[in-house]
Amino acid sequence: MIEVTKLSGRVFYVNPHQIEYITANPDTTLVMLSGKHLVIKEEYETVFNKIVEYRKRIGAFKNEE
Repeated sequence: MIEVTKLSGRVFYVNPHQIEYITANPDTTLVMLSGKHLVIKEEYETVFNKIVEYRKRIGAFKNEE
C-alpha cells in the first residue's frame, strides 16, 4: 500500500496494483480499476516514486535487477 493525501488533508492508503492510470490536469487523479476516481495532493512524480519503492519492497523487480 502507498500513502496518499486527499485534497481535504485526509491521509489514506491505496493498493498500487489497483490503479489503472494517473492523470494530472491540474490535480493528480488516480483512476482505479473499479472506475473510482481519487483526487490527491501529491504530484504525479511523487506517486510514481512511491509505486516504484513499493514494488521494490515487495520484490516485484527482482528479475529486473
